[in-house]
Amino acid sequence: MTMSSVGSTQKMKLDIVSVIDEAKIKLQTLSQEIWSCPELAYQEKQSHDALVHFFSNESGWAVESIGHACGHNLIAEVGAAASLGLKGVIEGEPNCPVRVKITVLGTPAEEDGGGKVDLILAGAFKDMDVVFMAHPAQEDASFSPCIAITDCTVKYHGKASHAAAYPWEGINALDAAVLAYNNLAVLRQQLKPEWRLHGIIKHGGEKPNIIPNYTELEFYLRTPMFKDLSELKAKAEACFKSAALATGCQVEITYPNHAYSNILRNTTLENLYKENGKALGMEFKEVPNHFAGSTDFGNVSFVVPGIHPFFYIGSQALNHTAQYTEAAGAEKAQTYTLRTAKALAMTAVDVLFGADTLQNVKDEFARAKLKQE
Repeated sequence: MTMSSVGSTQKMKLDIVSVIDEAKIKLQTLSQEIWSCPELAYQEKQSHDALVHFFSNESGWAVESIGHACGHNLIAEVGAAASLGLKGVIEGEPNCPVRVKITVLGTPAEEDGGGKVDLILAGAFKDMDVVFMAHPAQEDASFSPCIAITDCTVKYHGKASHAAAYPWEGINALDAAVLAYNNLAVLRQQLKPEWRLHGIIKHGGEKPNIIPNYTELEFYLRTPMFKDLSELKAKAEACFKSAALATGCQVEITYPNHAYSNILRNTTLENLYKENGKALGMEFKEVPNHFAGSTDFGNVSFVVPGIHPFFYIGSQALNHTAQYTEAAGAEKAQTYTLRTAKALAMTAVDVLFGADTLQNVKDEFARAKLKQE
C-alpha cells in the first residue's frame, strides 16, 4: 500500500466517523424502537418493520429482501450504523478497486431457533465475501470462542394408574425422567472439561396420586467444536434410552432446532478490527481460552469468513438479566455502540483497499475450515 493510498484510507475512516455521528439521533431512535418492544423468536415483526422503515428513508437503499430483524436492539443498531458509514464513504470514492455491494441482513431467532441457519439454507450468504456482526457484552473483545450447541427434547410415555390403589398397573414416566436426569449427572464425571450438559424436567406429571404417563425433559448439549457434538449426543442418548429400558417406558428423542456451530476464527479480520478499535479508544483484553456461550453466527462463519466481536455498553451487568436489559436501552450505551459500528466499517475499508487483504482473509478461512474437519 502506497503512502497516498494509506492517506486516502485514513481519510475514509475519518469520514465514516462523521457519517455515523451525523446519523446518531436516527440510529438511537431505531434502537429504542426495537428495545421498547421485545419480541420472541420468529415473531420479530415490529423489529423488522422498524428496520425496513429506517432504510427506506435512507436514499439509495433497497429493502425488499431485508428479512426479519434481530431482536437485539444494539446488534441491529451496530449493523445499521456500520452500513451507513461504509456506504457514505464508498459512494464518494472513485478509486475503489472492486465493485462493492453492502447487504444489511436482519436475522430472526438468534437465541432460540437459529434464524441465520435458515438464511444459510435459503442461500442468503451465497454471494458474500465477508460478514460482520457485533454482540453486546461487558467488555470489548475482538473474539470470544463461542461453542457448538444443540437442544434436545426427550419425552417418556408410560401408563397412568392410581398411585395408592394399584400402582403395579402403572408405568411411571416420571421415574424414567428422574433416572435420565441422574444418568446425565453421573455422565458428567467422564466428560471432557469443556463439554456441557444442562437441562430441566419441563413436565413431571399431573397429580401426586396419579402415576405419570407422560414426562418431558429439555437439555442443551455443548462442545467447543462442532465435530465433537455427535459424540456427546450419542452419550446423552444412551442415558435417555437406558432410563426408558429400566422403567418400561417408551421414549422419543428429538432435536427441534438447528444445531449451532462454534465460531471459525479469522485473525486477519480480528487484527484489523482491533487496530481500528484501539484508534477509537477501545481496550482489548487477552482472548479467553474458553467461553460457554453459543450463537448461530458460528454456522455463518463456516460459510463466509467473518468476525463476531463483543462490545462494552457502559455496564458490568451480565447478559440475560433485567439489569442488562436496562443497560441496553440506556443513553450511555449509545457511545459504545456507535464506536463499535465505526470500527466495523473501518475494518471493511481495510478489506476493500488493503493490498491482498481480502485474499488473505479468504486463505485463512480455507485453512481454518480444514483444521475443523
